[in-house]
Amino acid sequence: MSTQFPWLTTVTLLPLVASLLIPVLPDKQGKTVRWYAFSVGLVDFALIIYAFWQNYDFSSPDFQLSESFSWIPQLGLNWSLSVDGLSMPLVVLAGLVTTLSILASWKVTKKPRLFYFLMLAMYSAQIGVFCAQDMLLFFLMWELELVPVYILISIWGGPKRLYASTKFILYTAIGSIFILVAALAMAFYGGDFTFDMRQLALKDYSLTFELLIYAALLIAYGVKLPIFPLHTWLPDAHGEASAPVS
Repeated sequence: MSTQFPWLTTVTLLPLVASLLIPVLPDKQGKTVRWYAFSVGLVDFALIIYAFWQNYDFSSPDFQLSESFSWIPQLGLNWSLSVDGLSMPLVVLAGLVTTLSILASWKVTKKPRLFYFLMLAMYSAQIGVFCAQDMLLFFLMWELELVPVYILISIWGGPKRLYASTKFILYTAIGSIFILVAALAMAFYGGDFTFDMRQLALKDYSLTFELLIYAALLIAYGVKLPIFPLHTWLPDAHGEASAPVS
């Protein structure tokens, strides 16, 4: 199902755009910034619920609320968003958990402007990851999610936060390289250059190529999940991160 109003673009970009106003908010002790960030998270979560409740057909397995337009045509990058029965609940969960995380970080007093800016940027990235239907856009959203987490751990983490954050970003950066390589390989395969996920799924790949792509994505997502033996960053990162960030 498609709608004229760009609901997915709205809920994806609202936290990021709102975060850009944090540096100019009149606030000395962080109280205004806290209420502002929580309000943005709550409004975005409410919009997510409203958009799906009013426009999502729960009886259909198809992609819905689809939006697509050319963003950077020179790179073949399209702003393409959509949700289905798998990604829609994840969008709702991301909105709920991130909003609650902002509420749980109410007592953060160290650089509150930067902290809540990063939380809202991460909010947008998480929604974008679950909605993206363009491999290059997915990769950009993936990276936008990782950078705030690295900074949040390195500044607001525990005694070993620098070690944990460095280990986290190195592992995840290596995983990101595999995603990018896989995306480029699929995009250039055959004569039809595209990053559109649905078009990529229709290409006639050779078995060897499919196995290589599978291996690359398995490593990338194996780091993020994480699965053995790519999991060693997790105890350090979650152990040193503050509770809301973790």
